[in-house]
Amino acid sequence: MQRESVISGISRPAGPARLAGPVLGIETSCDETAAALLAPDGRILAEALHSQLADHAPYGGVVPEIAAREHLLRLPGLIARVMEQAGLDVSALGGVAATAGPGLIGGLVVGSSLAKGIAIARGLPFVAVNHLEAHALTVTLTHPGTAFPYLLLLLSGGHCQCVAVEGLGRYRRLGSTLDDAVGEAFDKSAKLMGLPWPGGPHLERLAAEGDPAAVPLPRPLLGRPGCDFSFSGLKTAVAQALARGARPADVAAGFQAAVAEVLADRARHALALLPGARALVVAGGVAANAALRAALSAVAAAHGLPLLAPPPRLCTDNAVMVAWAGVLRLAAGCRDGLDHAPRPRWPLEELSPF
Repeated sequence: MQRESVISGISRPAGPARLAGPVLGIETSCDETAAALLAPDGRILAEALHSQLADHAPYGGVVPEIAAREHLLRLPGLIARVMEQAGLDVSALGGVAATAGPGLIGGLVVGSSLAKGIAIARGLPFVAVNHLEAHALTVTLTHPGTAFPYLLLLLSGGHCQCVAVEGLGRYRRLGSTLDDAVGEAFDKSAKLMGLPWPGGPHLERLAAEGDPAAVPLPRPLLGRPGCDFSFSGLKTAVAQALARGARPADVAAGFQAAVAEVLADRARHALALLPGARALVVAGGVAANAALRAALSAVAAAHGLPLLAPPPRLCTDNAVMVAWAGVLRLAAGCRDGLDHAPRPRWPLEELSPF
C-alpha cells in the first residue's frame, strides 16, 4: 500500500487487498468509549469498553461535553489495554478504523483524531466507519455465512430504521421514524414511570410484572402503507395513562406490547419490498429486548426466514463492530484520507462500496 493513498483522497478503491495485520477499531460516537482488535479473519483478539453511564445518570441523559472529555481521558488507556491483551505492538497493525459518524461531534472528533494519529505515525490505512454500517454488518461476523440481501431493523436510542442490506456499502432505507427513535421512546416512557436512566432495561423488567391488556394504548401507523415508524403519540398516551392513575407495571407491559406489534407490522411491510431477503436481522441496543425479539421472530418464521441478532454486547455500541467494518472495507480495497471530516449526521444511503 502506498503512503500517498493513505494521506489523501477519500474512500478510493485499490482493488481487493490482503491485510497486513489486525485492525484496531475505535468507538466514541456517544457515551461508550471502546477499542477492539480484530484479526483479518474476524477473530476478536482483544476488546475493552468504558461505560459512561455513571457520569451521565445524574442528568437523565447523555451530556455531549462530558462524553467528549471522558473519551479523551479514557481512550488512550483502552487502546494500550487491547494491544497488551493481544500481546501485540502497534507496529503489527494492518489498519485503523474509527467511527466517524453519525453521533455526537465531540466524541467523533476525539476517536477519529487519535485513529488518524496512529495511521500517520505508522503509515497505516485509515477507515472512517459509518456507525450505522457497523451495526448493519455485525451479523456477518457473529453469524458467518449470512448472505445478502437481508432486511435490517436498526433499533437504538438514536435510530429506528428498516434497511435493505444488499452488500458492503449498498443500503436502501425502506423506512425510518417520523419522530422519536424506539430506544428514545423506551427511555422517555421509563422516565415518566419514575425508572432510572437508561430506562429501556428497567421498563422491560417492570413490564414482566404487568398486564399488557390492562391499559389500552395506541399502535401508531399500524397497518398503514410503508415502513415508517412513529412513537411520539404512544409516549403521550403513556403519560396520560399514568396521570389517570394506571398501574406503572401495566402501562409498561402495554407500552412494550404496542411497540412489539408496530415493529412486527413494519417488518412485514418491509419484507414485502425485499422479496429476495435471506434473513431478518435486528441490531442496536433495543434488539436486546426479549419481547421485541419474540415478535420479530414470529414475523421471520412466517416468511420462512431466520431471525438473526448479534449477542447483546455486540448490539449496543462497541468497537468490535467498528473494527469488523474496517476489516471488510480494507479487504475490499477501501480506505479513507486523513482529511475525512467526522459527521454528526451521515445517512447510510450516502455510502458506497468504495
